[in-house]
Amino acid sequence: VLWGNRVVVPDKLRNRVLESLHEGHPGMVHTKALARGYVWWPGLDKEIEDWVRVCSQCQQVRPEPPQAPPQRWESSGKPWARLHLDFAGPFQGNMFLIVVDAMSKWLEVVRMKTTTSLAVIHALRHLFATHGLPDVLVSDNGPQFVSEEFKQFLTSNGIRQMTSAPFHPASNGQAERMVRTAKEALGKMNEGDWSQRLGAFLLRQHTTPCSSTGRSPAELLMGRRLTTCLNRLHPDLTDDHSERTEPQPKVR
Repeated sequence: VLWGNRVVVPDKLRNRVLESLHEGHPGMVHTKALARGYVWWPGLDKEIEDWVRVCSQCQQVRPEPPQAPPQRWESSGKPWARLHLDFAGPFQGNMFLIVVDAMSKWLEVVRMKTTTSLAVIHALRHLFATHGLPDVLVSDNGPQFVSEEFKQFLTSNGIRQMTSAPFHPASNGQAERMVRTAKEALGKMNEGDWSQRLGAFLLRQHTTPCSSTGRSPAELLMGRRLTTCLNRLHPDLTDDHSERTEPQPKVR
């Protein structure tokens, strides 16, 4: 049964759907936004609110107030043109490189064994191999980002570098907000290995519509919606003619 393009979920399956929607522990707003793309039942928003409120892992991690008003950047105009970089950590003994695409809000979180310029370059090469080269990188004035080795890497790839004002790292607003988001999410997921936790968190971030754009990061960056377990709830309405046998004209 469909309500518009959303599946109407019966009573006995709603808790399982709520568990799936809240996998990775997104916030209340993001959980609602994700649900609106897949499922519906009476009182859905209220049940999501109640579900998140009683989630102990969500209540243990609270967003910290901003240290300084973030700098507003002009629109990059196209996906993967301006990337914002920063580090999160140490967090539970780990450091993470945060990479944010300014237009699509696509987030990458890379677990780092070290935070040297060479390690950052290695991580960025993997991302660039998938998404291509950006036009601009925005970072703070950390030693990894202002070293001659890092500058040479950017110059050789035709990438322009912009750094936030000294002693005001919060002016790198895009990455600062995502650092907070990543920390909160990783703090909620305290079971399982890091690979599984990061994968679940990033898939959810990539497929959840952003409040500022109304579309998911994957749609803006890749031009398509990524398949998740929630897609399995929806009936496959495609009409595959390739497996049909067309009637043959009779020979007279």
